[in-house]
Amino acid sequence: MELLIWPIVFFLLIFGGFILNVITSIWCYRDSIRSGNSKEYSLLILVATLFFPVIGFIVYLFIRK
Repeated sequence: MELLIWPIVFFLLIFGGFILNVITSIWCYRDSIRSGNSKEYSLLILVATLFFPVIGFIVYLFIRK
């Protein structure tokens, strides 16, 4: 029984991290649009935070106005 718990926990951690990545990427995109940036720049922010989740998010927090 104990052997079945670890794969479930591992799956939930991976899935939760993926969902958190998508949510923070969408937030960065919307925040960039609200700040008055162009849609192309906001799309670049979205792609950067999707492919480089932690670093992209931290860099966005530093470069936003």
